[in-house]
Amino acid sequence: MKLKITSIGNSAGVILPKELLARLRLEKGDELYAIETPDGVRLTAFDPTLAQQMEVAEKIMREDRLVLHKLAQ
Repeated sequence: MKLKITSIGNSAGVILPKELLARLRLEKGDELYAIETPDGVRLTAFDPTLAQQMEVAEKIMREDRLVLHKLAQ
């Protein structure tokens, strides 16, 4: 899909067609992440920082189930 860079005030922006927003499951006001990859830049609704934090949290929960159980009581 070809996108055109346009002026938005003193900045530049890209207008995302409705079809692309639907494919990304995004709406106005949502956040979009630009991730640099070896092949270029990837646009995604996926938050890589949050995903990394969740991986750490899941690891801790698996390792310390007993501790979490006591905290919940």
